[in-house]
Amino acid sequence: MIETTAVTATATVHVAVYDTFADWEIGFATAHINKPMWHQTPGRFQVRTVGATREPITTMGGMRVIPDIALDELKPADSVMLILAGNDLFPTDAYRPFTDKAREFLDAGVSVAAICGATGGLAMAGLLDDREHTSNAAEFLAGVGYAGGHLYREEPVVTDRGLITGKAQAPIDFARAIMARLEVFEPAVLDSWYKLYGRQDPAGFYELMSA
Repeated sequence: MIETTAVTATATVHVAVYDTFADWEIGFATAHINKPMWHQTPGRFQVRTVGATREPITTMGGMRVIPDIALDELKPADSVMLILAGNDLFPTDAYRPFTDKAREFLDAGVSVAAICGATGGLAMAGLLDDREHTSNAAEFLAGVGYAGGHLYREEPVVTDRGLITGKAQAPIDFARAIMARLEVFEPAVLDSWYKLYGRQDPAGFYELMSA
């Protein structure tokens, strides 16, 4: 299921970055949030990275990223969404600052989107115990030990009260849910975008070109 919500005029989407960041899982989302083509309000959104510190990190694909800001500089009031990509750190103490920030965002009513291993980190932090959610597999989350198994949904992406969760196998569905939540595109434009990228139907391209 997909929810939408209104956002403020100043809209910064923050992407959490850390070593072993799974590059490919959020690329469809960040590229189309940052690129103003087809937006309802071109120039409304910007994407900024946030790390545990401002020290460089290395993604799973071997790219070096210097975070724009550190977690302790980030306040929910300054953001419209925190996006958490998959990673190999989620079961370790090194990932706890990111789940703590996700909790702060949700408590403040600001959206969080997590995919793949990031959902494991949220589960370990108790953030999936009372929200419908998905992940790579029910067995994956059961393996980390959490109390929300009854709310697991076997769907590519699930949104519940501001928290978007997605499967690593479904980055395009994840991107669509994020853009719907932020109202980046008009609904009909988002449908055409998904027709092109999600269904690989070239008709979506021509619809977008005429939008």
